[in-house]
Amino acid sequence: MMYKVNTMNKDEQHMLPQRDVAEFQDLIESLFQCCRERQQYQSERFGLPDAELRCLLLFRNERYLTAKSIAERLHVAKSRVTKIVSSLVRKDFVESTDDPVDSRVKLLSLTRSGEKLLAEVLTFHSEVHRAILGRFTDEQRAMLLGSMSLLGRHMKSVRDLME
Repeated sequence: MMYKVNTMNKDEQHMLPQRDVAEFQDLIESLFQCCRERQQYQSERFGLPDAELRCLLLFRNERYLTAKSIAERLHVAKSRVTKIVSSLVRKDFVESTDDPVDSRVKLLSLTRSGEKLLAEVLTFHSEVHRAILGRFTDEQRAMLLGSMSLLGRHMKSVRDLME
């Protein structure tokens, strides 16, 4: 699929030095690679594929989820969610119950084992993030968090402009 992003007029595009664009691209790709490596390590550490871990993390603030809501949040087909959830059920991390309001709907929730694993994964995330942030001074940390917040907002606004 080809995306066309038209966020600036031609004069504004020429004001950005190509070296800045190239450096930004390299930095983003480097961060993305670092995140992929952490995800790979995390999968190995907890013995679950990345998709199952991401599904598990959706329960962080939710007692119940449906396959449809998981598919929407993970941006995958419902058939893919069925495979992910079936695996988590076999491993006793997730259980399925009938929705008392609509018998066609299955409510998914974490088992005690799933809650324990989720807590371990969240602790791991917190430890990693604390270790990274701990390498910055208070002033650098404030600048970093502000810049990352701004970057996130701008990335979302450009994403919204994609055709």
